[in-house]
Amino acid sequence: MQKQETLTKNQKIILDLIEKSDQPLKAYSILFDVKKKGINAPLQVYRALNKLVKIGKIHKIESRNAFIACKNSKCQIANATIFSICESCEDVTEIHDNKLSEHLRDFKDNKGMKYNKYNLEFFGLCKKCV
Repeated sequence: MQKQETLTKNQKIILDLIEKSDQPLKAYSILFDVKKKGINAPLQVYRALNKLVKIGKIHKIESRNAFIACKNSKCQIANATIFSICESCEDVTEIHDNKLSEHLRDFKDNKGMKYNKYNLEFFGLCKKCV
């Protein structure tokens, strides 16, 4: 179980913004939205984002270079994420599949490499876009 992290003012502001968003947010969009709250430099945003990813509060959608709040209250692994992304409406959903997660946790490739980090993104069409 992770210990409870104390968030800085900037981290709280950025986490709140990401949690309230219905879509993944890019860093410069976040910066634009938080300037009125005293966060004026890209470095401030990136530091907060990196920490929030590290502690598992948010996830990075690599293909979109954007960030989304973790919706899984049992998610304790910041470096193991799985997403489904609709190619039409760009809706992003965090996938919670214990069987898949267990398989990937123990996965080794044919050369014996054991992976300690993964970010899987599955692309297709959601129910409303089919």
